[in-house]
Amino acid sequence: MVSQKQSLKLASLLTEIWTDSLTIFWGDWLDLRVRLKQVVASGLVAPLIYIAAFGFGLGESLGRPSMGSNYLEFILPGMVALSSMTIGFAGTTFSICGDRLYSKTFEELLLVPIHPLALFLGKMLAGVVRGLLTSAAVLGVAVLFTGNFVGYLNPLFLLLLILNCAVFAGLGVIVGLRVQSLESVGLFNNFLIVPMSFLGGTFFDPSGLPVAFKVVVYALPLTHTCIGLRAAAYEPLSAFPWYTVVLLLVVAAVLAGIGAHQFSHQQD
Repeated sequence: MVSQKQSLKLASLLTEIWTDSLTIFWGDWLDLRVRLKQVVASGLVAPLIYIAAFGFGLGESLGRPSMGSNYLEFILPGMVALSSMTIGFAGTTFSICGDRLYSKTFEELLLVPIHPLALFLGKMLAGVVRGLLTSAAVLGVAVLFTGNFVGYLNPLFLLLLILNCAVFAGLGVIVGLRVQSLESVGLFNNFLIVPMSFLGGTFFDPSGLPVAFKVVVYALPLTHTCIGLRAAAYEPLSAFPWYTVVLLLVVAAVLAGIGAHQFSHQQD
């Protein structure tokens, strides 16, 4: 009887957290929907440049890659992951920083009587939507160049993409809560996001690296996203690396715990 009451109480709490998360998300969505074109365009430029320079330029001089029929097909899943990472992180961070440091409206959010985890999840969901909007445009480019509609829009590919957005949007929430200026955001971007863009397996197969470099590269969540996205797009289901899904779920859960703790102790 006690366990049943506890189960009902836990279910009620989780339902309340989820409902409150959607409420926080809806507030951000009302602001985001008037800037949809800007959000999509801001994350589309860099991947298109990389596709043109590396896929069509450098790719012509390279041999057949480990996945895909040519180098362009090899890097396209990486470009999808890259765009979702960049906008999921940067858009979320700058949104929170703007509310905290300039408009000074973030204090009102902290006074709302809801669970800190709901605050984190609501902000993270807004970042996930930002990442998906941008990566959807890159996905369209990938399908256009490869014709691989089924590979790029299968459930595993989309699941990994959502998890990648959740990881970096969650990281963006934590950074946005901690930094004290927009210059500090630039430091995180220059020393974390930019290096990960090139070292996270977006342009190369990390399995062929020396052991010392593998330790660094495989420690990056973007690496596992790229590995999983390529496998989902080009490999049979039997060859899919399921550990990538588990790893991204664990990272997202850890970030959720850190973010909820940060919200519960946030003072602005």
